[in-house]
Amino acid sequence: MIGLIIVACFVNLFIGSASAKWAILAPVFVPMMMLMGYDPAITQAVYRIGDSITNPLSPLFTYMPVILGYARKYDHKAGLGSVIANMIPFSVTFAIVWIIQVIVWVSLNLPLGPGGGIYL
Repeated sequence: MIGLIIVACFVNLFIGSASAKWAILAPVFVPMMMLMGYDPAITQAVYRIGDSITNPLSPLFTYMPVILGYARKYDHKAGLGSVIANMIPFSVTFAIVWIIQVIVWVSLNLPLGPGGGIYL
């Protein structure tokens, strides 16, 4: 599962659309995780975690112009590089917290919602 988070983080840097990334990754990862005994709901949750971690680092992120606009409101010299550089600590922190949360969630076998468990 941590591998899927890392793959989703990496792919997110090159493909902006979340649905396009899921269309590429789902046919590979959902059957693979099902063969390992995991419910597709946990695969979707882990993918969404990986997708969210690198959103502020991706120049293709849909809301990057909005972020740049707010940054330039307070610092007229702010550009894409300075925004990404300032967002790296947040992304690293999110990655650590999300991965710990997934490990705890799977270890305790908590349900993901009605009918969505961790294991098949």
